[in-house]
Amino acid sequence: MGESRPFATTETITPPSQVEPGADGGPALPEASPVTVIGPSRGWVSLKLGELWEYRELLYFLTWRDLKVRYKQTAVGAAWAVIQPFLTMVVFSVFFGRLAGVPSDGLPYPLFAFAALLPWTYVAQSVTWGGSSLVRNAKLISKVYFPRLIIPVASVATPLVDLGLSFAALVGLMAWYGVAPTWRVLAIPAFLLLAVLTAMAASLCLSALNVRYRDVGYAIPFLIQVWMYASPVAYPVNLVPDRWRLLYGLNPIAGVIQGFRWALLGGDTPDIRVIGVSAGMVVVGLVIGVIFFRYMERTFADIV
Repeated sequence: MGESRPFATTETITPPSQVEPGADGGPALPEASPVTVIGPSRGWVSLKLGELWEYRELLYFLTWRDLKVRYKQTAVGAAWAVIQPFLTMVVFSVFFGRLAGVPSDGLPYPLFAFAALLPWTYVAQSVTWGGSSLVRNAKLISKVYFPRLIIPVASVATPLVDLGLSFAALVGLMAWYGVAPTWRVLAIPAFLLLAVLTAMAASLCLSALNVRYRDVGYAIPFLIQVWMYASPVAYPVNLVPDRWRLLYGLNPIAGVIQGFRWALLGGDTPDIRVIGVSAGMVVVGLVIGVIFFRYMERTFADIV
């Protein structure tokens, strides 16, 4: 069974050894034994997303396994979830805030940068971890059937723990600068959901491509670096000329970062056009990612 994306059919068979003679000496009717036959799917629309719920326990264990592997044999453990964005914030504050004089929407630049680094770091870690998830689990994929979609989903879920720890550090930084949250924090779950869907869309496409073309694994770190500077992490969206705003909104993380920063810290009113276009791109990217992943899935066990 080399094909990995199955559909399931059932048929009834009876081994000859199970046929017993009847009362009149003739053969009795055999008892039916249901057998599930697993084979490859056909076409583009065999998504079967309900299987994710059926295998939810496996999703939990894969997420927990990835979390333990991430910090295994580390000296500071989960503190890396705070150290990484904090040190990046310090570098940005020195070079972009002080030396380059990049505006920060009237907010302290360290707080301005750290608030953007939270969703960005989550997306970057999820895409990096998720893009190589299928290759890392090659032995598991080739030995047993389960919805392969669970593997990149678990890789996207694992960095949520880091995001929670970093968020606690951001609350402390807000208290340090005397910035109090307002009613806008009610919008944070919506922007976090967009961040998760953005990471999911990119991870599905990259993980499927990485199975067939291992060059993708080498390209992901470079793509992440370029993506960061093309996103409003170190600078506000207002620096982008107005005539280019809609084009800039095609970057799905641009609206997420702008909205997340506004919901937590206030500042200038976000450009609704950028957020709207970015949200639309997230939905389109997710649909394309799921369909493309399911289409490529049928060959994973053969070439991984």
